[in-house]
Amino acid sequence: MSRRLRPKFAPSDKDKALPDVSLSKDGYVIKGRIWIEGPGGETFLGFGRVTLLQRIAEYGSISQAARSMDMSYKHAWDLVDSMNRGAGRLLVETSTGGKGGGGTRLTDAGREAIRLFWELYGEFKAFLNEKTEKFIF
Repeated sequence: MSRRLRPKFAPSDKDKALPDVSLSKDGYVIKGRIWIEGPGGETFLGFGRVTLLQRIAEYGSISQAARSMDMSYKHAWDLVDSMNRGAGRLLVETSTGGKGGGGTRLTDAGREAIRLFWELYGEFKAFLNEKTEKFIF
């Protein structure tokens, strides 16, 4: 009698990533991550990307923002480029250097993206908190 084996589950990088929210009750932990994908299925915004946007606003520099997050400049630049393309408008504007040096700043759309993500994140966290309180095993 042949045995039918189920294919092994291979978790994606998102499955292995740290949760954005982790709530516990009676030794059980409910974890959750939230992100927004664009029409092509690529990640548009998530916890890390929004943090990068905030650091860019704080430092006025992609390289300093990347350093503050222990991230390579190239990776940070790729994330900014991806977010700008995904939004269909600039969330981050860069200016080339010169005597005074270049700079980077968030646009109004970038600041609005941050605000809307944290609003969604707050609602997500409240939802998980409500479910955690009701959780009985």
